[in-house]
Amino acid sequence: MTFDYKKEYKEFYLPPKKPGIIDIPEINYIAIQGKGDPNEPDGEYKNAMGLLYGIAFTLKMSYKGEHKIDGYFPYVVPPLEGLWYQDGSDGDIDYSRKQDLRWVSMIRLPEFVTRDEFDWAVREATERKKTDFSKVEFFVYREGLCAQCMHVGSYDAEPATLQKIHEFLHEQGYKTDLSGQRLHHEIYLGDPRRTAPEKLRTVIRLPIREG
Repeated sequence: MTFDYKKEYKEFYLPPKKPGIIDIPEINYIAIQGKGDPNEPDGEYKNAMGLLYGIAFTLKMSYKGEHKIDGYFPYVVPPLEGLWYQDGSDGDIDYSRKQDLRWVSMIRLPEFVTRDEFDWAVREATERKKTDFSKVEFFVYREGLCAQCMHVGSYDAEPATLQKIHEFLHEQGYKTDLSGQRLHHEIYLGDPRRTAPEKLRTVIRLPIREG
């Protein structure tokens, strides 16, 4: 049976539209850090997607080759995720300044992928695809206490959902705790190339602390 992280960890990937509080453990990712408008054609963000998925599928399909990963199990590649911030801001995202965005684009790694196996995948993908994968990193992220909910609609409509989260936090006695280590987090459950903007589903997650 193929393991699907979205189904096995619904509390992380399929929250309700109503905000709630969750504690997120340490998770390992394939990641690339960059900056700029994610909508820019042929921009840094678009190029990062090819690199991320190149490593993700090298690991997923490794069982077909000579290199066998200890503890490997069949799995669905987890959804694309992103950490977002802007220099000079207080942590909130200004959607009118997309050119100033900084991001960490990432895909969750299965637990059997150690740093050594990740390094193997980078070497393997580099050799097979004749592409420079040096920007891709093994990224460990421990979010801790967060508020999250499902946003349904276009990415540009996210401020309304963020306002809903802020109102919830005020009612519950919490505050956002955005910093250089704790960032605005999104998980993308729809493909914008194939899904109407009003039907896109995005998990929005913010780090919090008691107010």
